[in-house]
Amino acid sequence: MKNTILLIIGFVSLILGAVGVFVPVLPTTPFVLLAGGCFSISSPRLSAWLKKSKFFGSYIENYENNTGIPKEVKIKAIVTLWAGIILSMVLIQDRIINSILLLIAVCVSIYLGKMKTR
Repeated sequence: MKNTILLIIGFVSLILGAVGVFVPVLPTTPFVLLAGGCFSISSPRLSAWLKKSKFFGSYIENYENNTGIPKEVKIKAIVTLWAGIILSMVLIQDRIINSILLLIAVCVSIYLGKMKTR
């Protein structure tokens, strides 16, 4: 039962991480790391697959080795985040939702800014 629950959490986290690549409000790294942790306990085969993955393997490798993320990736993530947030705010034009979007953008920017840069 434990392995099944961890597999479900791992797959949901991985899907959210994949969506986070395209949606600036969802941070990719925490979801991919959560999926990696769940898979490492529940399925060594999926854990190995994730670590070797072309798209997600570097997230786990950078975390395990504490090497940080490349400066270009950090800049691109912050620019994409703010472009998406500003576009969303212009399209939505609701004070409460825009305030929430702005708070999310600030928090994610701070999180990315504090991450070790390679």
